[in-house]
Amino acid sequence: MHFKKIDEFENLEMSYICDFSGGYISRNKQLFGNIELSKLNQFILEKSVFGTPIFKMGEGNKKLLILSGIHGNELSPQIANLRVMNELIGHDLGASLYFIPFASPKSTMNNERTFNSMDLNRSAHINNSVSNLILKAILDLGIDFVGDFHSTALNSNPGFESVFSSKSPSSESFLMANYIAGSVGCDIISFDFAGSSYKGAVEDVCNLKRVPAVTCEVLCPFGNIVSGSVEKSLAQMRSFLDYFGINTHQMLSD
Repeated sequence: MHFKKIDEFENLEMSYICDFSGGYISRNKQLFGNIELSKLNQFILEKSVFGTPIFKMGEGNKKLLILSGIHGNELSPQIANLRVMNELIGHDLGASLYFIPFASPKSTMNNERTFNSMDLNRSAHINNSVSNLILKAILDLGIDFVGDFHSTALNSNPGFESVFSSKSPSSESFLMANYIAGSVGCDIISFDFAGSSYKGAVEDVCNLKRVPAVTCEVLCPFGNIVSGSVEKSLAQMRSFLDYFGINTHQMLSD
């Protein structure tokens, strides 16, 4: 995968996961109305028309991925991902951080859970699905740890704010989840073995490939945004980074 340096921004590179998943994010009025139209955000939205973009900031031994939009109608984490990117741009990070704010821009555009009727969080094991291509990029880039950020609605699965993890075969998944849950004050859901409940979740397939991963959930109605939900997802992302010694609060105060 070839990354291109983006001259308009300090310390930003980008590439594409695939070129068949693009969409006009601005057509999702619920999401677009809650996005600050910063120069960086406008750039990301423009690039999302042509597929699933992946962005890189910083350089270091640790390689981390913040992923959102696996379900296009889970809006709060996608906005939070943009916000954390805007917070970190131009800072000395001491690590290689990768961001996929819109896993499936077409799904986000349509405010739909699925991509062409495929649930991307049940298909990471299916060759050349969008989520499988994300997994391949994770492995090709040598990404060490993955945070996959979602939202959940009442009376759905799980239906409350939480962090999913597993204890085997990637034991650090549980340690990461325990830290994030304790930091932000939400529940932890842990399975003894990754993929034992259902197949194809990005987190589970990463853990099975021995790339420690967690799935973080905030409470918010599907296809909508409620007060505080973006901030809660942002807090989960910051805690994920803080686990690896990347303190966004300190960066912002310097």
